Amino acid sequence: MINYNNNRPFVEGVSLEDIAKAQATPFYVYSQTKITNTFEQLKNSLDSEIFYAVKANSNQSIIKLMASLGAGADVVSVGELERAILAGVEPQKIIFEGIGKTKQDIAFAIEKNIRLINIESIDELERVNEVALNQNKKINIGIRLNPNIDGQTLDKISTGKKTDKFGIDTDKLNELFQVLEVSKNVNLIGISCHVGSQIFNINVFAEIFQTMKANAQIFLDKGYAIKHVDLGGGLGVNYAQDQEILNLELIKNEMNKCYVDVPYKLSFEPGRYLVANAGILVTTVITIKNNGGINYLITDAGMHTLIRPALYKAHHEIESVSGDTEKPINYTIAGPICESSDIFGKNISLPQQQIGNLIIIKDTGAYGKVMASNYNSRGLPKEILVKDNNFFVIHKPLSSTEFINQDHIPEWID
Repeated sequence: MINYNNNRPFVEGVSLEDIAKAQATPFYVYSQTKITNTFEQLKNSLDSEIFYAVKANSNQSIIKLMASLGAGADVVSVGELERAILAGVEPQKIIFEGIGKTKQDIAFAIEKNIRLINIESIDELERVNEVALNQNKKINIGIRLNPNIDGQTLDKISTGKKTDKFGIDTDKLNELFQVLEVSKNVNLIGISCHVGSQIFNINVFAEIFQTMKANAQIFLDKGYAIKHVDLGGGLGVNYAQDQEILNLELIKNEMNKCYVDVPYKLSFEPGRYLVANAGILVTTVITIKNNGGINYLITDAGMHTLIRPALYKAHHEIESVSGDTEKPINYTIAGPICESSDIFGKNISLPQQQIGNLIIIKDTGAYGKVMASNYNSRGLPKEILVKDNNFFVIHKPLSSTEFINQDHIPEWID
């Protein structure tokens, strides 16, 4: 995503140094061209419907860009649903997922006339039917199945094993059919699954395809007119120079072998894959110190800005914008948060740094700003979108004074 001109880093045609002169760090920068190219490559490779998983990056500019490219939206909360609608996604291209939908959430989705609500438990099916009955409507639903497939990824991002909290266990299909039979205000039109993130093993995708085809046939044999089979997301993203690259052609080959003359359309719901490599986090060195032989660079970004390294032990490539190249030093890059886990990377070889230098944390377009917080009463980062030679601030957070003023003290405290 970053290109260099006379040793100066650029995103598309915009200098990162120029952005940093105009905008205080830390901030996220996204490349619109990179997102567009990745989407088009995926769409052409899989030749299936794409529903962008909004949770990966829920900025309305990103959602609107996805919609302009032809994507629908996969949302997991009413807030994400509102964002998608405000960003211009057609309601009939929105899928409402999530295992914790309240009656109020369901009512809102029904009122917006979205494509379908994906059911994640039998009691949720009863709840959706009840809300639809109260509105005197019959609504489209899908069933998210738990196929008991190990995505061979981190436990914290696994979603398709029997012991995970997501979806309906396929062992409970008979019970599900009994409830569906008496649920007269829902119309079952699809099934779906999602087994986790960062999947690279083609055999896992082949197992997903075969399992979902077999389950779709069970529903068809029961007389349900399944029109859509959603195969989830989880497409592996490269975060390191030596990491393998997902082979989309092999995935397509497995699809072609599995799905021959089926009476339903196939779809995917990628999020990370579309935006992760299109974003970077830019931060400034505010302190340099040595503790116990460890060279620390303390930056103004921290785990409140990007939590993935602290939460998942996730790896992100880190580089500096400048420094003394004749004196490379191994640094531990750390944030200002009062937590020992506030570390971005250890033993990172960089040119010798000075206070005020810019540091780039790469591949942060997914699960970056969207997971940021005001922990330690620190501010959120800005988000900036670059297109060709232009950049635009697409999210300006509240100032510290503004978010502190959201607190209200009751009169009985003197």
